[in-house]
Amino acid sequence: MENTLKTGTTTVGLVAQDAIVFAADKRASFGHLAYDEESKKIYKITDHIALTTAGSVGDILTILRFAKSQAKLFEIERETKMTPHALVNLLSNVLNANRYYPFGIQFIIGGVNKETELFELTPDGGVLKRDKFAISGSGTELVMSVLDQHYKEKMSESEAIELAVRAVSAAKKRDLFSGGKSVSVMVVDRKGVRELKQSEIDSIIEKNESA
Repeated sequence: MENTLKTGTTTVGLVAQDAIVFAADKRASFGHLAYDEESKKIYKITDHIALTTAGSVGDILTILRFAKSQAKLFEIERETKMTPHALVNLLSNVLNANRYYPFGIQFIIGGVNKETELFELTPDGGVLKRDKFAISGSGTELVMSVLDQHYKEKMSESEAIELAVRAVSAAKKRDLFSGGKSVSVMVVDRKGVRELKQSEIDSIIEKNESA
């Protein structure tokens, strides 16, 4: 039997009132090893689309390069921005075409078109539209427990950020394959994509721990 090394992560996407909030842990695991404690797992694709990653790093980087180049080409050829739904459909076709030799990845993709859009994308190209939140990685059950209890519709951006950090922190505490030095957070709203500074995240973590 072929031996495989387990990799793990925890990423989440939340639908806020006028934004999509992404959060992820920073540990890259390799079998029983905590291989990297400052791994990047949230990426900007365009000025209005971002995604979280889980799975094989090599496969992730391959699809990321493809997604960024195709989004840029789309905007040049059509003179309009690519929507999150359009990007998801494109990547779904690519992944499904390779379903017999699948990429070992899972993406949460979201952004702002006329309204907020959030999707999960499976390794074989399955697309799941999410109206509240999306979760990926080995910490899924722990994150789902937090979000089921505390998520509410039409959350403000700041409320969604606090909840996303709280959910990922819960997975970091109990999931062996999630961890890292802190939590990464990226927000997509009508102004564009921004990544929170470490000082902002540290303040939120401290607030959650003292609550």
